[in-house]
Amino acid sequence: MERTIRTFKYRLRSPIGGLAADLSATARLSLPRERGIQIYRRVWLTLPPDGMHWRDAAWLCFGISLHSENLTLKIPDGLTVEVAALKFPLSDYSSEVAALAMDGWLREEFDLPDVGVSAKFTGGEMPYSFHWGGVDEPFSCG
Repeated sequence: MERTIRTFKYRLRSPIGGLAADLSATARLSLPRERGIQIYRRVWLTLPPDGMHWRDAAWLCFGISLHSENLTLKIPDGLTVEVAALKFPLSDYSSEVAALAMDGWLREEFDLPDVGVSAKFTGGEMPYSFHWGGVDEPFSCG
């Protein structure tokens, strides 16, 4: 079963503008047809043909990894999330937003539970803080 491309719009408003990203993707209930990134067991990600910045790709992978066990239980035969586009205004974007957009897309597409990821305006030099549910340090091995 193949699904159509659907866009999830992540938005967080703040006194300095906010964070925003539009993630367009589709889900293929099979393993990737071409090159893909394995996230967990039979959960894969493919990037747009034009590619993207490595930080955005890494955060998309992290966003899927937050739901990988639930996805594996729900779709044991395998799943490939095919990203068609990740669009964002440069003034209202940080690479971490890719993970938040993927989280929202997956939750809507597969009716997955909230895993507790969020962003919050805190002001200062680093105006946003990110919370990753039960993950203290994304990309750490321990």
